[in-house]
Amino acid sequence: MIRAPALCLVALTLSGCTAISAIERASEPLDVHELRAPAELPAARGMQDIQLVVEVPAAGGAIATDRILIRTGATQLAYLPEARWSEDAPVMMQTALVEAFLRTDAFRFVGRRPLGASGDVALVSELVDFGARETTEAGGAVVEMTLVARLVREDDARIVASRRFTGASRVPDTSTRALLAGFDQVSDAVLLDVVEWVLRARGISATAS
Repeated sequence: MIRAPALCLVALTLSGCTAISAIERASEPLDVHELRAPAELPAARGMQDIQLVVEVPAAGGAIATDRILIRTGATQLAYLPEARWSEDAPVMMQTALVEAFLRTDAFRFVGRRPLGASGDVALVSELVDFGARETTEAGGAVVEMTLVARLVREDDARIVASRRFTGASRVPDTSTRALLAGFDQVSDAVLLDVVEWVLRARGISATAS
């Protein structure tokens, strides 16, 4: 008659320890990782006298966060437990795109908002995919990114160009370091493609990156 309540007490105690441990881990700070503009970018041979506005990419709820997305199945999602982004992923991408276009010296103004009531051209985009998933290869993973971009003329909201950009980077294992390196690589490749595409769409010649 004593043993059953005692076992219940042990079970409750262990359960409580697990809960306390989870709470304590939840308060641990995560390493912060920032994605920046690619190191190598094309340099424009001439500057256009227009304002380029880079809007925050739209994104689904699983991506629109500062947590680093890991796809564990066809419909199952998780987040990297040891690191996070410096900002919500779409805002971080906007920051990287603004930096990249500024460094090309192709436009009189590049920013998140126009100088006046409206800009001349806006880069409107959607971050469709931005995460890592395990592969069938032992211990390996692939980091994937898909960005749908549109150049919009602001005076009449006309889409003057659109394109879907995709990139993938295979990494040898699922360690935090390897995954973050994969995110760096795929982000650099996609953002470089976006910059080169915008320059071509605007008829701007540039030196090779």
